[in-house]
Amino acid sequence: MTIDELNRLPADEARTALGRCCGCPAWVERMVARRPFVNLNHLLGIAHAFWSGLTPADWREAFTHHPRIGDLESLKRRFAATADLAEREQAAVAVSSRATLEALAEGNHAYEEKFGYIFIVFASGRSADEMLTLLRRRMENEPETELKTAAKEQWKILRLRLDKLLGGPR
Repeated sequence: MTIDELNRLPADEARTALGRCCGCPAWVERMVARRPFVNLNHLLGIAHAFWSGLTPADWREAFTHHPRIGDLESLKRRFAATADLAEREQAAVAVSSRATLEALAEGNHAYEEKFGYIFIVFASGRSADEMLTLLRRRMENEPETELKTAAKEQWKILRLRLDKLLGGPR
């Protein structure tokens, strides 16, 4: 899809397209209302400003639209609308050892218990072992610090998905 095509989409179709990039309804609505975009850089600047201006509750809402790192079955069942995106983003997890996957599952559970939302990490290009190390390191964060860290990671995912939506890197 091009910027012009996104600009011309009916609002409901634009919501669907942008919703595949980010599951936060507040962000999606702001983006749909802000059209037309001049070019990719213009769109990305607005997207980042809107993302940064969301509330912590909005960020947490966006997090709920992601599968847990390493939970490939959940990815296929619950997140069918974005499974193709997340599956590519988490590709390294599919070839991980059973021990690493089990440690990720345990770490995810502990993370959710501590912070109240799933572990969000920009997984593209990272091995499961790297993500496990990051998860363990981030478990040491205070809740406010971790929420900001998770939001920054979510922005990286959102940015990648916007690139893909608009015909960029696959």
